[in-house]
Amino acid sequence: MNPSSGLFDAHIHVWTDDFDTYPLAQGFGPVDLWRPSFTPEDYFAYAAQVGKVRINLVQMTWYGLDHSYIIDLIASAPDRYVGTGVIPAFSDVSLPSPGRTMKALANHGIYAFRIRGRSAQKPCGQGSDWLNQAGYESMFATGGEENLALSFLAGPDDLPDIDRMCERYPETPVIIDHLGGVRVRKDVRADQSLELLCRLARHRRVMVKIGPLQVLGHGEAPYKEVLPIIEQVVDAFGPERCMWESDSGGPIEMKNPALDFPASIDLIKSANFLSETDRAWILGGTAENFFFNR
Repeated sequence: MNPSSGLFDAHIHVWTDDFDTYPLAQGFGPVDLWRPSFTPEDYFAYAAQVGKVRINLVQMTWYGLDHSYIIDLIASAPDRYVGTGVIPAFSDVSLPSPGRTMKALANHGIYAFRIRGRSAQKPCGQGSDWLNQAGYESMFATGGEENLALSFLAGPDDLPDIDRMCERYPETPVIIDHLGGVRVRKDVRADQSLELLCRLARHRRVMVKIGPLQVLGHGEAPYKEVLPIIEQVVDAFGPERCMWESDSGGPIEMKNPALDFPASIDLIKSANFLSETDRAWILGGTAENFFFNR
């Protein structure tokens, strides 16, 4: 199968300041938002310069379990938008089973579901087997049955338990967001972190998001210090399991989106260890294959 030649941004966050139509979840207020709003129009103001981009919209925390905003966006342009939802794996109140909720949201173009690793959760007593919960079992089982991905916001210490679950559920699509916390920094043992990430490559349904480049390294375009990590990840997983992401709308902004956004794409396009086909997979084909070619 040949990859698409189009661009697909595998990870952006969007929200609106139209709080009447799309209210914030109880307990959240405008002061909690990273910015007053970040809509697709804000994104396309700088992204349009590189051509048409398909997008995976990642549910914002301050909408809670109400996915109305991204559902409405997907319905408005189903050939352009898909979504990643947020559902609780466990709760002390009665909620529908996670698996049933996943299937219901998939009817609205939401084909991945974000799970926070221990490093991104509030402490609640989990040990190294933090995925050892009935709700996560339900999500992994449903993911394998319905071709719905579990998308992990995880750090390196979380990867061994994800590895354990992938061993048990080999048919479940898993996406590792933001290179699994691997970074180019003196205070991070990138070699050990990278080894833990690349170990997941033996599971054929694990995919990796490459980005956001403004976070992975020193934060300045052209981001070339990140290339050795990208090379090792692509070598381990293959380009058809790697997908580029900008994390637009995320907590750490690009310093100059009009310049930095195309620079992040140019880094992949200019990497001499990638073939033209490899680049096409990473910049569009991998995400399109999972999210649209269903």
